Amino acid sequence: MVHIPGGRFIMGSDRHYPEEAPAHPVQVDGFWMDATPVTNRDYRRFVEATGHVTSAQISPDPADYPGALPEMLRPASLVFMPTPKPVPLNDWSQWWRYVFDADWQHPLGPDSSVAAIDDHPVVHVNYADAIAYAAWAGKALPTEAEWEFAARGGFDGLEYAWGDELMPDGKALANFWQGAFPAENLLIDGYERTSPVGHYPANGYGLHDMIGNVWEWTEDFYAARHQADPARPCCAPRNPRNDASDGSYDPQQPQIRIPRKVLKGGSHLCAPNYCQRYRPAARHAQPVDTSTSHIGFRCVIRPS
Repeated sequence: MVHIPGGRFIMGSDRHYPEEAPAHPVQVDGFWMDATPVTNRDYRRFVEATGHVTSAQISPDPADYPGALPEMLRPASLVFMPTPKPVPLNDWSQWWRYVFDADWQHPLGPDSSVAAIDDHPVVHVNYADAIAYAAWAGKALPTEAEWEFAARGGFDGLEYAWGDELMPDGKALANFWQGAFPAENLLIDGYERTSPVGHYPANGYGLHDMIGNVWEWTEDFYAARHQADPARPCCAPRNPRNDASDGSYDPQQPQIRIPRKVLKGGSHLCAPNYCQRYRPAARHAQPVDTSTSHIGFRCVIRPS
């Protein structure tokens, strides 16, 4: 783990997606953070020690999914599949597949394995699976504010974690999508999906993979905008955390009352033409029950 000294910074952005606004001052106390996302090797140790079974390995409860087809209520998870040609970017079903028996040990489906990618981030873990690991390890998930402060690496106000240019000198400094998503992947960074943790340079605090590779769970419930008053810079909230689940439900699916948490960091699927969330300020809402092939996590320890 790496010690993050804490301090004051400007959280969010007024220049990008509306959910990142308003940019506002925040004060964060010091804490310790995992230098990398939790890996397949790490998660295997947890499972072997506890017998934990992830949600992707359990058949969904029909009561939680009214109207679901019975044949779909099997152990499964969402797996990204590139499209053979360009498709409309407003229909995520074009590139996501609900794959039966896809889980953290079988990231692409039952015929796949993590045997050769022990040092890649674990994926197909939902919020409960991440919390279970953190509790076993004597740690916690970071808050959104802690995560963003740490991702900036001590350099407040920069567009990206490393500066204001996405690919300085044409070099990829994180695992994100190069090319026209979801059909064209130029693989400038050398990886089609996840990459080994620590492959890219650390940020100013010594943290790897805070941007790209996999999205990371935080403790905060999602809200459509930051709950802050940027007009009062004298009164920066200290260690903010959104504990209000009521406002996190997806307004596009009012019949499904599953709360959503904030994801941070973007993933290997974020591209210049789609989901430009490979930035510290970027954020995304994720239902707590849902696992995918591009979501992982890392942990923190706060002073007692």
